[in-house]
Parts: sequence; C-alpha cells; structure tokens
Amino acid sequence: MAQIEFSVLDRGFVRLIDHMGSDLSVVNAARVSFGKRKEVFDDADAKLIDYLARHDHTSPFRHTALTFHVKAPIFVFRQWMKHRIASEFNEISGRYVEFPEDEFFIPGSFRRQAKVNKQGSEGVVDGPEGEQARELFLGACRNAVKQYKAMIALGVCREQARCVLPLGLYSEVYWTVSLQAAAHFIRLRTDSHAQWEIQQYARAVRQVVESVFPAGLKALLGEDTP
Repeated sequence: MAQIEFSVLDRGFVRLIDHMGSDLSVVNAARVSFGKRKEVFDDADAKLIDYLARHDHTSPFRHTALTFHVKAPIFVFRQWMKHRIASEFNEISGRYVEFPEDEFFIPGSFRRQAKVNKQGSEGVVDGPEGEQARELFLGACRNAVKQYKAMIALGVCREQARCVLPLGLYSEVYWTVSLQAAAHFIRLRTDSHAQWEIQQYARAVRQVVESVFPAGLKALLGEDTP
C-alpha cells in the first residue's frame, strides 16, 4: 500500500499505516442479509451506501478500519481521545523514551479570547503584545524542557521528570478507527466551533479517509455521493 501522509501544523503529521476494507466492503456487509455479495462497486452500490447512511443503518460501516500514525501536540490529543467508540489509541510513553528538545508546538500567531464564546477564540494578538506573547510562550516551553533534561541528568526517573513538560509538547499515537467513527470525528472536529489546531488534523484525516472510502465518507457526512 502506498503511504498517504499529510503534514499538519509546524511539526505534526497524519499518516495512514494500514486499512481494512473499501466502499465495497460496506455494501457487502449490508447485502449479506440477503445472502448476496458483489465483486465490483458500481452506481447501485453508491446509492445503497447513501440509503444506509440516511436511514441510520450504520452497522455495515463498522466492518472497516483505518490505522493512522499521528504526531500532534498533547493538548490536541486530549480532545482527540474523547472519541473512544470504535476507536483505539496507543501512545508513545514518556516512561520508556526521553523526549527530545524543541519538540513543542509553536503557534504562527496568538488568538484573542472570544468575548461571547467562553471556550473559543477570535481575532489575533498582534503588534508588541503579539511579540511579547511569543517570547513568553517560547520561554516557558524551553525552560520546562531544560528543567526536564536537568532532572533526568540528576537521575530522576523519566516518569516523574515528564510531569514538568508543557501541553504543547508533541506526542505520537497509533489510532485505529472504523469508517463510521472516523466520519463522526471529522464532522465534529472540522466544525468552526472546534479548536483551530484540531481542525487542521481533522481536515488531514478527512483527506486520508476520502482516498480509501470516498462514497462511504460522503454519505456519512450527509454529502452527495459521486
């Protein structure tokens, strides 16, 4: 299988490692009720996939799987890992490996707190305030990593030393998910109310899923199938 990968943010990526099934797998899972099976996907199958999605007959979409290798900041994974149904994660462990220096997310700009939406942001902190915010951000992250390295040098175990590291630190996971669960993640995390950073990952995930399950994903997202 040719590797499919998209760069995200400044150091992250979304990479397809493996997958099981295709749009044809979805319709064959549905047609087994009638003892039928097809070998070639056609327009009738696209219509059946659309019918299944529109009428919430979703079990056939779960006879599929995608495994991703994702590198993202920890604060992004905190949101991502709320998606647990038909979804499994394995993450790099700070108990086993020592995190490298300068492996934290650096925003291209800093957003202002939204006045109405308490959990969201709007506009940009620019000018001298923006420069100061960047200096504070970099200083805090670099100091945290410096202290982390110093504690390890003193003989402190990795599992305790990692406690000082920032939420902007990059981590890596393997994420295995069904087509239905992937569509649910994409629908929620590409929404304008989601945090901007995870929106970028959700868009990359969508591009990967579309390359494997084009009809199934469009149907689950409520879009017209090809």
